[in-house]
Amino acid sequence: MAVTESLAEEAHGPAGAVHEGILRRQSARESSARTYARALPIVPVRARGLTIEGADGRRYLDCLSGAGTLALGHNHPVVLAAVRRVLDSGAPLSVLDLATPVKDAFITELFRTLPPGLAGRARVQFCGPAGTDAVEAALKLVRAATGRTGVLAFTGAYHGMTAGALAVSGGAPEVQAARLPYPQDYRCPFGVGGPRGAELGVRWTESLLDDPKSGVPLPAGMILEPVQGEGGVLPAPDDWLRRMRRLTADRAIPLIADEVQTGVGRTGAFWAVDHSGITPDVMVLSKAIGGSLPLAVIVYRDDLDVWQPGAHAGTFRGNQLAMAAGTATLAYVRENGLAERAARLGTRMMEQLRSDLEGLACVGEVRGRGLMIGLELVEPGAPAAGDGPSASGRGGRPEPDGLDAVPSGEERSVYDPGAAPFEMRPGARDPGAAPSRAPRPAAPGLAAAVQRECLRRGLIVELGGRHSSVVRLLPPLTISDEQTAAVLDRLTDAVAAVARADERHGPHGAPEHDPGTGTGMGADTGVGTD
Repeated sequence: MAVTESLAEEAHGPAGAVHEGILRRQSARESSARTYARALPIVPVRARGLTIEGADGRRYLDCLSGAGTLALGHNHPVVLAAVRRVLDSGAPLSVLDLATPVKDAFITELFRTLPPGLAGRARVQFCGPAGTDAVEAALKLVRAATGRTGVLAFTGAYHGMTAGALAVSGGAPEVQAARLPYPQDYRCPFGVGGPRGAELGVRWTESLLDDPKSGVPLPAGMILEPVQGEGGVLPAPDDWLRRMRRLTADRAIPLIADEVQTGVGRTGAFWAVDHSGITPDVMVLSKAIGGSLPLAVIVYRDDLDVWQPGAHAGTFRGNQLAMAAGTATLAYVRENGLAERAARLGTRMMEQLRSDLEGLACVGEVRGRGLMIGLELVEPGAPAAGDGPSASGRGGRPEPDGLDAVPSGEERSVYDPGAAPFEMRPGARDPGAAPSRAPRPAAPGLAAAVQRECLRRGLIVELGGRHSSVVRLLPPLTISDEQTAAVLDRLTDAVAAVARADERHGPHGAPEHDPGTGTGMGADTGVGTD
């Protein structure tokens, strides 16, 4: 039967037939590289705010938000109105890098939001349509400006899927950049976490740059994420970011802040670097700045603008619909204080999740910043790292060699005698000690089971982290209090169900469930209709 005839037949059949038919054709015709479609076998046909309706009639609360792209959720009225105005005006839709009123309005609104130290002397370069294109442009820019080639990057980073972006990402198969330890508490690479672990990371970086025998020449730049998203929702401590800014500035190393996922209010400040008060030399922006449409730019200090005409280009850098949608989104977030609300709501969500779930043996840590939240799943029956007696008296976690020489949180930094001690990031438990529980092995099977159980209950979540063991929440900034309660209820219920199944069946949690069978949440949730 021809495809068109098959579609016509399904259109007159049950909703489930349409749903299954589309998924079947996708599996037969699309690349094996598809990812989200495998874990989330749904067929969206309508969406508004937090809510997606599938072709099978089921409704879902979407805490993936296009991997953080949808700051205002699906089809927000101000975004739709902005796009319609451009369409109805007869304006050209793609103009390369020509100046237009739409572009001028976007740049003006963008500059209103930039860190004060950058806004007054910034240049902007429109790249290709994706964040990875902007990363490539940023790397190219700092290499041209400094005449150097190497780049400092961090373990666990994710900057995109093109060659240069992969080279500075944590999972790159071919290492072309010097890797630095990214601070984290639960799985601190130095085994201590907290401010002491962050201090060790700074010293490692200083040694790498200042030791003439380190094998690392002065780099063209340093690229970092203020919160590692794909790396497992790891917020960098504010004082660590200030130290990174200071040591790069002192050595004339341009600092690139990748704000592709963290920007536009996601972390509780308009840009995640605002928490620490630093001004990066280059900011990489995409996702939410296009208001759900493809758009990517880099913003950088004017003295780095050494490019000749045509040095960096891209056919689709003049997307007028994306710029109009982006202007509307930026203005709405700024005018309605959505970043500040994300800070308050995110803190409340994490406190509730910790209260409800951290007593479960399969939950390692709840962490995040603003509405960028992660829940790490661990193997409950496996021994924790460092279990057993320890002379350190730190709950079985031995101090790494030479740690006695590291200053405590009350002592000054050896790098800068006038520096303040490291600060505790929001939500951290103890400013001078390791986490309350030593880390157990990551449990990607349990995390995948939680994702499936969430989908059964009508909740879409993402996985991330080094071992895909972190359940991630990226709800739109417009999520209501009622919707927040529904998200927390469904996630908590899903984790508890997997924990119970794991106790009964052993590793890997609950058995796989096909969300297309109709069990789980009904077609009308009563929540998420905006």
